[in-house]
Order: sequence, then C-alpha cells, then structure tokens
Amino acid sequence: MPLVNVMVNSRAYTIACDEGEEEHLKELAAHVDSKVRELLSSVGQVGDQRLLLMAAVLITDEFFEARARLEAHALKANELVGAHHEMSERLSRVEGSATQVLEEAAKRIEAIKGKIAA
Repeated sequence: MPLVNVMVNSRAYTIACDEGEEEHLKELAAHVDSKVRELLSSVGQVGDQRLLLMAAVLITDEFFEARARLEAHALKANELVGAHHEMSERLSRVEGSATQVLEEAAKRIEAIKGKIAA
C-alpha cells in the first residue's frame, strides 16, 4: 500500500492509499488545504484540529448541496423521460390517425376516379 506525503496548512502528513490512487489523494488533500487556507484568511489561526474540522464541515456542506442538486436534476431528468415517452406515444397515435385518414382519402379519390372514368 503506497504512502503519500501531502501538505495541509503548511504541515506534512503521510497517508496510505490504494495502488494507483496517489495522484487522486494529492488532489483531495490540495482541496482540503485550499479550504483550510480560506478559513485561515477569515478566522485566523485557531489550531490545526479546529481548522481541519471546519474545513471538513465546509466540504461536507458543499457535498450535501451538490448531492441535493444532483437528486433534483435526476428527478427532472425522470420527468423529462416520462414526458418524452408520453409525447412519443401521442405522436405514434397521431401518425396512426393521419395514416388512416390518408388511406381513406386515397380510397375516396380512387372511387371518384373510377366514377369519372366510367
């Protein structure tokens, strides 16, 4: 299991990860570090534990908001799929009706043509 060194709030941390996940872990740690730096600029140095906790809470809040938006989009997508199926069925019925009307009109035209030719 590889070990990855990351920096958060100018402190080095060594974290184990699965093989091939090293770069992803570094990206995640960089995101945590950016949140910690944002907090530092607004609340100042309040201790590593508190900064990391506050960063975790902010990141979790962002995650929950993103998940809620994703769920809302999924519901909307399901509504759109339902509307699409409904419209497809309506279109199919309309096409069937139009075909029937055209066939009846063609029969009438043939009948009139036959009467005229006779």
